[in-house]
Amino acid sequence: MRTTFDFSPLFRSSIGFDRMLNALETASRIETVDNWPPYDIAKTAEDDYRITMAVAGFSQDELAITQEQNMLMVSGQKAGEDKGEYLHRGIAGRAFQRRFELADHVKVVGASLVNGLLTIDLKREIPEEMKPRRIDIAADSATLKGTTKKIEAEKHAA
Repeated sequence: MRTTFDFSPLFRSSIGFDRMLNALETASRIETVDNWPPYDIAKTAEDDYRITMAVAGFSQDELAITQEQNMLMVSGQKAGEDKGEYLHRGIAGRAFQRRFELADHVKVVGASLVNGLLTIDLKREIPEEMKPRRIDIAADSATLKGTTKKIEAEKHAA
């Protein structure tokens, strides 16, 4: 049984949330769930995040991390096929592509591969012009004194 949500009422009363509502709509349409390679997402500080992926058997040269606008893509492709004869093969070596939707102003600040774990560090950096700022309210000096300013014009005869 499939349930579809209609987000159109939210579009009428929300301003600037188009991308978020579209992301919710897209997430509700995802058909298959691929859970390989396994990964963790952790919030390490107020504006810092870390993605840890278990990519056993992949080297640095076989992994690629790409960020395009609000999308982080991690992919892996084995360089060559191992021709050995296996009695049991439990370490997955298949190609993969994992996508992560990033919020606005989230940037990749580093990545490392240690002991089969790929760690990607992310940071949300909000530009100064987008940070909340206090607006001073100026008082009109004429209103405070109880008088109004008059504009006078002289009549000139030509």
